[in-house]
Amino acid sequence: MPVAYAPEELAVIAFAMLFAGFVKGATGLGYSTTCLPIMALALGLKASLPLALAPSLASNAAVMLGAGPIWPAMRRFWPMLALAPVGVLCGAALLGRVAGDTAGAALGCALIAWIAFAAAKPHWRLPPAMERPAAPAVGLLTGTINGLTGSQVLPITPFLMSLDMPRGTFLHTLNLSFTLSSFTMAAALAGLGLMTRDAALVSLCGVALSIAGVRAGGAMRKRLPEQAFRNLVLGVLGLAGAALVARGLG
Repeated sequence: MPVAYAPEELAVIAFAMLFAGFVKGATGLGYSTTCLPIMALALGLKASLPLALAPSLASNAAVMLGAGPIWPAMRRFWPMLALAPVGVLCGAALLGRVAGDTAGAALGCALIAWIAFAAAKPHWRLPPAMERPAAPAVGLLTGTINGLTGSQVLPITPFLMSLDMPRGTFLHTLNLSFTLSSFTMAAALAGLGLMTRDAALVSLCGVALSIAGVRAGGAMRKRLPEQAFRNLVLGVLGLAGAALVARGLG
């Protein structure tokens, strides 16, 4: 059954999905963080958002399977996790009201902010007494940014990095937020008319590419100069983010 994408568009989509999986497996960078900017430059953000959902969910599941027990993360952060989907619905409502290039520029800004944080590597700790009151707001804001731009990492990743927790709890909390938000985003995009049959089909086909990419990246992790490769990827994503901002302002 043919789909409504040109061959060159399908090539860009396939490359973005495979490359994002490879980067996630090799460096741990978020799947959507790498995949969406590449596709958005070629197709526009609104057309790209539904394509990234199924591969992103598959890559999250692959990471969660090896991260140990999930219940500590759920017990500790359930208010934040519960409010993330609410934020997604708020952000998606805003997405439906703005032009695609404007939403793309917002994604570019979020991407540049994330890269600046990743490059700075701040070593700071949130006072323990602030965790519980801050967590719901972090979940709501992260979901709102996700619903508008597709970016899932801010401000939840810096927030979690500022807390004292085992690595498994960190990974589970992050990926639970990604997963809950992605399911909510799928429903919201369907409501906006962006989750078409063709988009859903291509997204599902991309699961195999994302898993293959994660496995290849994981296999290459010990052979690559990880920090140098990560910096290269961040540099490329920074250029993509700047291009999205320029397009939105142009």
